[in-house]
Amino acid sequence: MRLTCPHCGDRDRREFYYVGAATALERPDADAPADTWDDYVHNRDNPCGVTRDLWYHEGGCAAWLVVTRDTATHEVLSCELASDVKGAGA
Repeated sequence: MRLTCPHCGDRDRREFYYVGAATALERPDADAPADTWDDYVHNRDNPCGVTRDLWYHEGGCAAWLVVTRDTATHEVLSCELASDVKGAGA
C-alpha cells in the first residue's frame, strides 16, 4: 500500500506508523472495572469497507495524517494532514 503524504509525496506505507481509527475513543472512568479497561485497551472494531485512520509519518516528515481507505480493496481514497482535518471541525 502507498500513502501520499501532503509534504513528501507518494511513499510506501512502511514509512508510516498506523495508530488506529481517527475517531475518539470513549475513555472509561478511572474507577471503571478491570474488564471495561481491558476492552478499552485491547479491543477495536475491524470494519470491512471505508475507514478513516490516523497514521504517523515516522520515516519521513513526522506529520500526522488522516487516511481514508477501503479495507476490502486496499484503495487509499485520501490522505490529509490531521491538523487540517481538526481545523475544519471534523
